[in-house]
Amino acid sequence: MAKSTPHTKRTSEETRDRLITAAGKVLREDGYAAASARAIAKEAGVNSALVFYHFGGVDQVLLAALDRSSEKRMALHGAAAARATSLEELVEVAVEIYRTDLEGGYLAEFCELVAAAVANPDLRAEINARAEPWIALIEENWERVLGGSPLARLLPAREVAYGAITYYLGANLFSVLDADHSRTEGVFELAARLAPRARLLTLRLPRRSSGTGGV
Repeated sequence: MAKSTPHTKRTSEETRDRLITAAGKVLREDGYAAASARAIAKEAGVNSALVFYHFGGVDQVLLAALDRSSEKRMALHGAAAARATSLEELVEVAVEIYRTDLEGGYLAEFCELVAAAVANPDLRAEINARAEPWIALIEENWERVLGGSPLARLLPAREVAYGAITYYLGANLFSVLDADHSRTEGVFELAARLAPRARLLTLRLPRRSSGTGGV
C-alpha cells in the first residue's frame, strides 16, 4: 500500500477544492438537474470517479459547495446585520443580503437544493439543518434591535425569521416572471416606506414590575 506523502495529501486537497468550486458553479449556472458527477468533474478538470472518492456522491459535493458559500456569506451578512440599530436599518440589511446573494448566484445555489429536497428526504434534512443558522441570525438581530417593543410582541422573532426565509426563496422563484426584478424591488421599496411609519411600535416598553403588589 502506497504511503501518503505531503505532496499526495496536498494534491488530494487541491482536487477536493476544485470539485467543490466546480460543483458550486455548475449548480448556480446549470441547476441541480444538470449537476451530475460527470458535469462537475468536467468543470473541475478531473475524473468523475473522484467525486465519489472524495465525497461519496453528487449531493455531498453540492452540499459542500453550499457550506463553503454559506460560511463566507454568514461572515459578511452577519457583520452587516450586527450594525443595524433600527427597523429601517434591518430592512436595508435585508435588501442588501438579497441583492448580494442574487448577484453572486448564491440565491440560485440555495434554491436549487431546496427545490431538489422536495422529492429527496435525505437532502431535505441536510437543507433544513443548514437553514437553521440563517433563521437564528434573523431571529437574534430582530430580538436585539426590537426586543421589548410592541412590534416585537406583534411579530415574534421566530415567525419573522421564517417569513424572511420564505420570501427569500419565493422571490427567487418569482424572478422567472420578474425578469427585471421591478416587482421584487417594489416590495423592498414598500418595506422601506413602512419601516419609519412603524417607529412608535419599535419603542421599547418599560419592563413590568416583578413584585406582587402591583395591579
